[in-house]
Amino acid sequence: MKGLIRLAAGTVVAAVCVCVPATAGATPKTTTCTDTLASGTYRRVVVPEGATCFSETPVRIRNGLFVKAGATFVLGDEEHPGNNGTISAGVHATDAASVQIHFVTINGGVKIHGGSGAFGGPFDVTWNTIEDSHINGGVTIAGYNGFWMGFIRNHVNGSVNLNDNVLADPDGNEYVTNTINGNLNCAGNSPAPQVGDSEGSLNEVTGAKTGQCASI
Repeated sequence: MKGLIRLAAGTVVAAVCVCVPATAGATPKTTTCTDTLASGTYRRVVVPEGATCFSETPVRIRNGLFVKAGATFVLGDEEHPGNNGTISAGVHATDAASVQIHFVTINGGVKIHGGSGAFGGPFDVTWNTIEDSHINGGVTIAGYNGFWMGFIRNHVNGSVNLNDNVLADPDGNEYVTNTINGNLNCAGNSPAPQVGDSEGSLNEVTGAKTGQCASI
């Protein structure tokens, strides 16, 4: 299923970037993104409720990224490796439709709580994915109810908690090939954490692997 999602993302992003102009923020301190976030440096970035924000690269966010209910944020993709930028003061999302971040340095950790269902948004289906990123700080992704979710090939300085993520895709919850300087805790996920079609490897964890992630 991961390959189909990748194809859908590439198709839609190309269309949006041609048709939607980049927009600036609401104030010097906060940028509200409702279409395209141009490459550059920002203080705080907010994706408001129900909005979609595609970020050009590279981007630097100094005071945190905040994704609101039903919103979608996309920064980078798996097919184009490189340095897509830095997000400091953390990634924060509550009931977001999709949070998709690739090849980014995140300072301040990741906190994603809840979701907005498996269907809708610019891709017709929703998914969270944090991939190929360096994360300084803990990660908590809990209660996501989208279509698919991946946490893949990340380097994390802090513990990772992936709990109660219930997805429509039986090939979802792919938590693999991560290097974690801390603990990896997983419970209540459906389907159970798996390699799926990611062709990934076991996670390297300096602390404990607990619950559903004890064997991966």
